[in-house]
Amino acid sequence: MIENNKPVILFPVGAIPRGIILWHQPETPCFESPQRNDMTQDINDHLVLIAGESGTGKSASLVNLPNHPRVMYLNCESGKRLPFRNQFKNFTITDPYQVHEAFDHAQDNPDFDVIAIDTLTFLLDMFETQYVLPSTNTMQAWGHFSQFFKVLMQEKVAASDKAVIFLAHTRSELDEKSMEMKTVVPVKGALKNNGIEAYFSTVVATKKVSLKDLEPYASDLLRITEQDELLGYKHVFQTQLTKATIGERIRSPMGLFTREQTFMDNDAGMLLNHLREYYGP
Repeated sequence: MIENNKPVILFPVGAIPRGIILWHQPETPCFESPQRNDMTQDINDHLVLIAGESGTGKSASLVNLPNHPRVMYLNCESGKRLPFRNQFKNFTITDPYQVHEAFDHAQDNPDFDVIAIDTLTFLLDMFETQYVLPSTNTMQAWGHFSQFFKVLMQEKVAASDKAVIFLAHTRSELDEKSMEMKTVVPVKGALKNNGIEAYFSTVVATKKVSLKDLEPYASDLLRITEQDELLGYKHVFQTQLTKATIGERIRSPMGLFTREQTFMDNDAGMLLNHLREYYGP
């Protein structure tokens, strides 16, 4: 498929041919953002970052997304299978720039409603492995690393007419200055200065929380199932900071969640519906 004189290369899981050459050449600056003289008002209100440690329900949170065949799922984790049966349009990413191409392919395409990237952490690691470490000019390569992410967020995502979900891993470290634990999405290079989370208005954290600790947070967004009762805990999204989590980068627009909605089902479909009610369709 040709769009804007550049081939769009998207392959289903397991179907990526060896030796495929993408439209860009990594040793040239052709993939850098073009200079623009016009201002844009593009903004994607239906953009979320779902971040958390492994095993806390990031991928599982996608199970209740409506209309599975209309979800473009970009698998950046070496084709690792989702923990549930699905009918997503699955694409295994083997080159970071395929994600840019995926957004171009989905733009104005009536076959898709949602783009899910699993995970942003592995996507950026892939860029480092393929384009930074082998480079003879690592300073320039780290600049390309930052530019790749900025073009993704400021051009591809911002202009997208789809709801966009990024999943990401977190890491907790002791901040020796404040002597507090800080939990962040780890990233290298200049992007570390502001952090990945700075590019999102809505950041929720996946948690495994005991039912006792959830008692003060009864709401229409939190449903305790029989399975939860048997286990004594529930996988949830944390939507707002608490005293115990002030070192995290959870954020949301003012008024999006009430105090009682500090914890909700780890359900990406429910989260997107809540965003639509807040911002409008």
